Amino acid sequence: MSEYQESNPTVVSGTPRWVGLAVAVLGALSLLGLGVAWSAINHANSVEKFTQASLKQQNDSLGQRLSKTEEDNQQLQSDLKVVTDKLNVTQADLIAARKQNKIAAVTYSKKLNELGSNVNAQLATKASSDDVSKLGGDVSGVKTDLDATKTSIQMARSEMGTLIARNHDEIDELRRMGQRDYYEFTVTRKAGAQKVGTIQVQLRDTNTKKNQFTIYVLADDKSFEKKNRSVNEPIFFYTGGTRQAVELVINKVSKSTATGYLSVPKAVPSTAATSNSGSGQ
Repeated sequence: MSEYQESNPTVVSGTPRWVGLAVAVLGALSLLGLGVAWSAINHANSVEKFTQASLKQQNDSLGQRLSKTEEDNQQLQSDLKVVTDKLNVTQADLIAARKQNKIAAVTYSKKLNELGSNVNAQLATKASSDDVSKLGGDVSGVKTDLDATKTSIQMARSEMGTLIARNHDEIDELRRMGQRDYYEFTVTRKAGAQKVGTIQVQLRDTNTKKNQFTIYVLADDKSFEKKNRSVNEPIFFYTGGTRQAVELVINKVSKSTATGYLSVPKAVPSTAATSNSGSGQ
């Protein structure tokens, strides 16, 4: 070997720069990924809270609607029951009126047949002209009674079973029956309390569109008010300790007046009729 050996220098190579850059990039990407994940989690939480609030609001709104619907349903059921009850009453009155009409028709036919038989019998025995005239008067009387019976059947009946007159002619028909005393009257709203028979009445209000009225009644030191009552709807009350009710009916209303009648039992002592236009028997 040569004394002078050729020396080979050792070269130490360092870490490449791109490795550091790669580590830095990876670190940045990791931080970016964490930021994106954190933002996504926050957004998801916000969406969840918003969704829960929206669902709660919708549930509250739906609960309110269900509650309102239930109230409306109960009201409709109540109205339906009232209408059904009124229809049942009307149907019962109609059936009763038909039965009375049939009875009256049978009675009418029977009396006419008896009357015809009596006329034929009288003519067959050559009755005198005076007897024929008397028989003609009897015929007229029977026809008058039958006409009154037919008229009474056409009248409506109250819950107490009394006939309800709707005008002056029908009031006269009820007078002819002789079962009660009748006082016709007209009261004005501005006149205050007015005497009708043995009581006093005061017109408080009228509604011509609905045919309704509000009236104040004073009888035997007792007073009461009937609000929004309908025309031809009787008002019943008791006076003087009698068992039969006194009946007050208004047949017609205007903006300032009400016209009707007071019906009292025969047992009730009665004085002169109303101060303005009443007329008793």
